[in-house]
Amino acid sequence: MKIAALQLSTLPLSNSKLDLYLKSCSRNAVRVVVLGEYVLNSFFKELSTMPKSMIHEQSKHKIEALSEYAFTYNLVIVAPIVVVEEEKIYKRIGKFTPAGVEFHDQEFLINYPHWNEEAFFDNEPHHRVKPMVFTLGGFRFGVINGFEIHFDVMWQEMVKQNVHVVLLPSVSTFGSNQRWNEILKTRAFLNGLYILRVNRIGAYHNEESLWKFYGETYLVNPDGFIENALGAQEEMLLANVLKKEVQEARKVWKFQDQLHKRGLL
Repeated sequence: MKIAALQLSTLPLSNSKLDLYLKSCSRNAVRVVVLGEYVLNSFFKELSTMPKSMIHEQSKHKIEALSEYAFTYNLVIVAPIVVVEEEKIYKRIGKFTPAGVEFHDQEFLINYPHWNEEAFFDNEPHHRVKPMVFTLGGFRFGVINGFEIHFDVMWQEMVKQNVHVVLLPSVSTFGSNQRWNEILKTRAFLNGLYILRVNRIGAYHNEESLWKFYGETYLVNPDGFIENALGAQEEMLLANVLKKEVQEARKVWKFQDQLHKRGLL
């Protein structure tokens, strides 16, 4: 199956660029398209100074556009988006398909002094995580959003739900390239699955520092190797995922067999 990642900065109000990329995906027989974090919306630091009405209009405009493009180009589009409901602001994952739209709250939000999404958004913590998982063309897709890669429970859910491909939008910065690469290669290998990591590009300046979003979108295969990778510019990644590769990796390394023997899966 063909999947695609759009490596972009925050999109302008005009949808012409988005239309161009999604039309290209359709022409290349792509089935699933993923966007990075804060591509449909302004970056978090900018959002925190915007009126709720402006955030709502920004998101409403993009939701309408993606709903139309998913139908027109027969695509499944996965993208993080900020939603305003009853004066509350939620950080969510949107899944846009020809049949409609589904939203899912991000489970874990970053909460450091310099970058505190947990304090800004109204997502509620739950005792049990329920990540977005869906089936398409015989593949099981799961979605893990950026900061959530650090929590074992998210990956345990991917294994329990027999996910073949993890879709991973991110907004990584501050030269964290190597750390992210090692984490995701290890997660792909230990769990026997593909990971499509889609990172934002662009920059945000404040009085204290420069936040440079470095891109480097890539696909990690079930053996833990990076197969396809982009640079630091605006680009589109096209990749093929094969269910046979997932099955062979799990058969060779037998990690999940050990869990099945003990009734842990």
